[in-house]
Amino acid sequence: MNFSIAIDNLLPAIQSVIGVVEKRQTMPILSNILVNISGGTFKITGTDLEVEISTSFPIEDKSVGLVFTVPAKKLFDICKNLDSGIDLNFELKENKLVLKAKKSRFMLAILAAENFPNLDPMTSTSEMSISQRDLKQLIDATQFSMANQDVRYYLNGLLFEVYNNELRTVATDGHRLAYSALDCLTNLINIPKDTTIQLIIPRKAITELNRLLSDTEQLIRLSISSSHMHIGFEKLDFTTKLIDGRFPGYQRVIPVTELCTKNIIVDRQMFKQSLARIAVLSTEKYKAARLEFSVDNLIAVVHNPEQEEAEEYIPVDYKGDEFTIGFNVDYLVDALNAIYDDQVSLSLTDANSSCLIQGLNNDTAKYVVMPMRL
Repeated sequence: MNFSIAIDNLLPAIQSVIGVVEKRQTMPILSNILVNISGGTFKITGTDLEVEISTSFPIEDKSVGLVFTVPAKKLFDICKNLDSGIDLNFELKENKLVLKAKKSRFMLAILAAENFPNLDPMTSTSEMSISQRDLKQLIDATQFSMANQDVRYYLNGLLFEVYNNELRTVATDGHRLAYSALDCLTNLINIPKDTTIQLIIPRKAITELNRLLSDTEQLIRLSISSSHMHIGFEKLDFTTKLIDGRFPGYQRVIPVTELCTKNIIVDRQMFKQSLARIAVLSTEKYKAARLEFSVDNLIAVVHNPEQEEAEEYIPVDYKGDEFTIGFNVDYLVDALNAIYDDQVSLSLTDANSSCLIQGLNNDTAKYVVMPMRL
């Protein structure tokens, strides 16, 4: 059977799902995408057994009815190297897919569609709507603090916490924590008032989801079950398994500002640039920066095993006693990158405590960094 697809329709669709396709596949079919054509709709699906993304677009020939799988990266590379505005002709011959465009011809091996794995069907227990911009803002504000391949598997993801109309995102790797919250949920279904719902989204799912989100007010629909979350975009469906575990009680980790005896205010951009400069002399294994606070002054110092040293003098607003404390310089810079206020506040209870970093007069996002031994 022959049919043609416009490259300008096919390429964006493949781009939507290619990120989830396994590059180092444990099963050969996981390097393929599933193509399902019926009733004038061209639908493609990719999965890695944890995350599934599918998208579709209309085609002119409503008589075509085919289901097959094709190597995702090969098809993507072919399409992106063809000229825009042309049609790509598809022809199935036994276990091969022949693609033709102008003077180009490609023959790809295909695998049986019945062997393509699909995530278990989910029965939604709760639903809510949120704008793409708000969800992207919450993810951007916290995802960098997720753990990566930690044995505490529940840290290798991002916590979504729903409370009434508020969505909170929290990430921690055990050395730092990022928290953000927005009162942004609408159209809630089966979410009892004053009840907290928690779900942990895997790291890869967060990365792919954030890639799909755009900076628009367009609403998307979140549906959750005990083991899955589904997000419905206008022309795309995103489904992920949830991490089955209990997220640590993050609230007790965040210092209470009213109890902090050491409070510093500093220009965010100047502080970030100063830390970035001294970080040049840090090493992969030793990222500690020594922060020496005195009245209205901060000296930030980095040493390395080669006996090299970087030092920055930074003006701050601080009226307390002198003290010295050490932090991972990269963790401080990551937190400052996620804040958009011109000034930030640093709050500590003592010289050995975690540091709470916030935009001045802004408590929608909070960042906690554990101290390091100097």
